[in-house]
Formats: sequence, C-alpha cells, structure tokens
Amino acid sequence: MRLNRILLSITLVVVALVIQVSVLSRLHLPGAVPDLLLLTVLGLAMVYGHVGGCLVGFGAGLLADLAPPADHAAGRYALVLCVIGYLAGLIKPETGQVKSATGPMAVVVAAAIGSTLLYAGVGALVGDTAARHVGLPGLLISAAVYDLLLAPFVVPGIMALARRAENDPLAETGSAAKKADISSGWLSSGTGLRIGGQRGALGGLKVKAARSRTARAGRIKGVKRL
Repeated sequence: MRLNRILLSITLVVVALVIQVSVLSRLHLPGAVPDLLLLTVLGLAMVYGHVGGCLVGFGAGLLADLAPPADHAAGRYALVLCVIGYLAGLIKPETGQVKSATGPMAVVVAAAIGSTLLYAGVGALVGDTAARHVGLPGLLISAAVYDLLLAPFVVPGIMALARRAENDPLAETGSAAKKADISSGWLSSGTGLRIGGQRGALGGLKVKAARSRTARAGRIKGVKRL
C-alpha cells in the first residue's frame, strides 16, 4: 500500500475504534453494538480493492483485539475483518465511484450478518459460547439494523476521503511535468526536422542557380566564338 493510503487508513481506524469503545459500546442498546470499525473497513475496501481491504481489515481487527476492554483471544476479530475486507474489495467499482446506494447498503447488511456469524463460528472453535447465551438470531438482526442505520453517515464519507487521498497532487504535478518534457521533446525534434528540410531546400536552390549560371556562361562563349 502507498504511504497516503496507510496514513489515512490508520487515522480512520483509530478514530473509529475510539468512538466505538468510548461512545457506541456504552449506549447499552439491545442486541449487538453498532460496528463503526466494520463500516470503516468496508468504505476503504470499496475504494482500495480486495488486497487493500484485506490489509486494512486485518490491521483494524488486530487493533480491536488488543485494545481494552477486549475480552476475547487476540486475532479473532482480525480474522473476521480480514475476510470481510477482502470480500468487500472484490466488488470495487472500476472508477472507484458508486452510482447507486443500493449496492453499498446490501454490502453493509451482508457484512454485518457475515461478520457476526464468522465471529461466532471462530468463537465456537476456540470454546467461546457467549453467542449462544445471548441469542444468535437477535445478534444478527440487531447488527444488521444498527449498521444499516449508521452506514449512510459513515461509508460515503470514508469513500470520499479515500478517493481524495488517491488523487495525490504531487503525483499529478509530476505526471504533468513529464508530459511537458515529452511534448517539448517532440516540438524540438519537429523543429529540427523543419530546419533540416529548409537547409536542404536552400542548398538545392543554390545548386540549381549555379548550374543555370554555368549553362548561360557556356552559351555566351559559344555565341562569341561564332
């Protein structure tokens, strides 16, 4: 990943994690907690693609695993967000811009349900049965509803920031200077060809003039002899 992508991703992930831990997790809503970190990963993945989404998801999940008050095994949420970021990056538009909100909203619902199921499945493998006691159906529905309500305020802004960071002014200036050098090279070469052609034409005219003068001198000498 490029430096501007890394800096922007780290900033957005840290801000999302702080807001989620300090604000959203303390709302004590029924069922699941709105997952601002998941929405941040989705927004970045739909601009950076599957490789960038995978890396951002793994880093964000690992940070959430290590940040207090995490009470689960480290690497569990990193695996979940890594998979979600990779899958979300596969639907990245070719132009990086989304024409309709239907697609991203469907991705948000699928990611909320998929991340909850994957998190519960990994927990079952490591012996964490908390999802069974809370109720998995209630977690799925509440996670989908909360993330869907929060997504219009988060995902478009994340994608806009990511697209703006992709348009690096330094890179554009460098490419413009390179194009200017190439165009100046073409102009200079073209000018050289024109000058060479003009010199060749002038040389040809001088040769023709000399020949005509020689022919006239020969004619005059012949007339005098007669």
